[in-house]
Amino acid sequence: MSNKASDHLFKLIKSLSKPEKRYFKVYSGRHTLGEKNNYQILFDAIDKQKTYDEAALLRKFKNEAFTKKFSIAKARLYDAILKSLDAFHSNSSIDAQLKRSIHCAEILYKKSLYKQSAKILKSAKKQAYKYEKHTVLLDIFKWEKQLIEKDNYTKTGESEIEAILEEDRLIQSKIMNLSEFWNIKSRLFNILNKKGKVRSLDELNKFKGIIDNVLLKSEDAALFYETKYLYHHIYSAYYFGIGDYEKSYEHLLKNISHIEDNLDRYSEEPNVYFSVLTNTIYIGSQLKRYDDVFEFLNKLHELPETMMLKRNEDMDIKLFSSTYSIELTLYSLTGQFEKGHDLIPIIEEGLNLYGTKINNVRLAFIYFNIASILIGMEDYSNALRWTNRLLNDIDIDKSEDLYCFGHILNLIIHLELGNQRLIPYAMKSTQRYLNTRNRVYQFEGIMLKFIAKALKANNEDDLKLLYQQLITDFQPLLEDKLEKTAFEYFDFMSWAQRKVSGRSLKSIVQEKAKFQ
Repeated sequence: MSNKASDHLFKLIKSLSKPEKRYFKVYSGRHTLGEKNNYQILFDAIDKQKTYDEAALLRKFKNEAFTKKFSIAKARLYDAILKSLDAFHSNSSIDAQLKRSIHCAEILYKKSLYKQSAKILKSAKKQAYKYEKHTVLLDIFKWEKQLIEKDNYTKTGESEIEAILEEDRLIQSKIMNLSEFWNIKSRLFNILNKKGKVRSLDELNKFKGIIDNVLLKSEDAALFYETKYLYHHIYSAYYFGIGDYEKSYEHLLKNISHIEDNLDRYSEEPNVYFSVLTNTIYIGSQLKRYDDVFEFLNKLHELPETMMLKRNEDMDIKLFSSTYSIELTLYSLTGQFEKGHDLIPIIEEGLNLYGTKINNVRLAFIYFNIASILIGMEDYSNALRWTNRLLNDIDIDKSEDLYCFGHILNLIIHLELGNQRLIPYAMKSTQRYLNTRNRVYQFEGIMLKFIAKALKANNEDDLKLLYQQLITDFQPLLEDKLEKTAFEYFDFMSWAQRKVSGRSLKSIVQEKAKFQ
């Protein structure tokens, strides 16, 4: 058993906003005796620490009685903070408001104030139906039934009892509908997040096996707004996974319309709209629909105002990590490397601020995209620094595509830098990674063979011929839905063409993107 002191309390205190901290001090003053209670002095001491140091706290409070059972004191403070947060955020969401109403109805019921309890339940029920809070409705139904039972059914007829059963069935069917759609979505994303896009027939069959579900045969099977969103979400992810971007884009656009038609319902779930916008921007950029893409990027930036959201750290982290990653991708795809380069110092500041709280996969995308921009700027030394961070500093085994192409990108940067002594070691590391994960597809095989031959090239003319052959080898891969995934991460084709033509990567990419 570990003797390391838990830092959960420290992390909770550090997560609090200034208003939450002020409220806690007022709350703890009301609920404890004495002007300077143990909650406040321990809270203040922990809040002042930059890193958690329990030994320092024990030394500081060695004369205080609470240090004799310090783990109990910390647990009580943790519980007190949670209670203050519950009170502070009691009206912050529809769910919180409904929970409070049901609790009030329960209190009134137990005081035999039945009419007042029924009145609160009626209001809560109307609100729950409006926002389709089905699990909350089941709680409301429970108290409504108890109100009926306390009168021994003297005020209730048989038709009303039947109506209650039908209402129960309808709500339970919607809850089950959501559970079933969630299950389909999760099975699909479990594969996508671990394996990436489909790159073999076996993976394709697994995807088809998930999507071949009776619920997905018709949108009518989605019984309410949340499952209608999941219907299009599942299909957009499925078509993305198998490389059919046109159909994926169609479902993404339908979901944007669906969410914008139900903004009041999604106001408490901004991550849903956020996620759909980011996915639409990515797919739109792959389809070269740049006018649409930049319009959706503006919507993403304006999301807090559109949904009238209060800014918080969680939202700031998501906006930072997603929007900058997307912008880097767009600038890389359109050859606007200078604009991407201008973002790097801003991104580095954000990484210093939020780095430890950003999802590892999202963080890896940022590193990869920065390296891509720097390759476009021919700043290979700094590009290598970012690919090394990608491969060595974060655990992204669950996103095999990204880690794989990070290895390939690392190799071509070494090649650009002329690191002939380091490349064999890097190639062994890459080959070992690919073999242990059974990932040597055609693209990876072609790239490894090319780099091995490039190391043995006698002169520039021989090297140029190798690049010309690489371009030829790439051509059929671009027509193969299972192989072209690699070129979405980085424009390897344009990179090879640059070596043959002598033109800049910027001019080649911009010409292809038709974006000047």
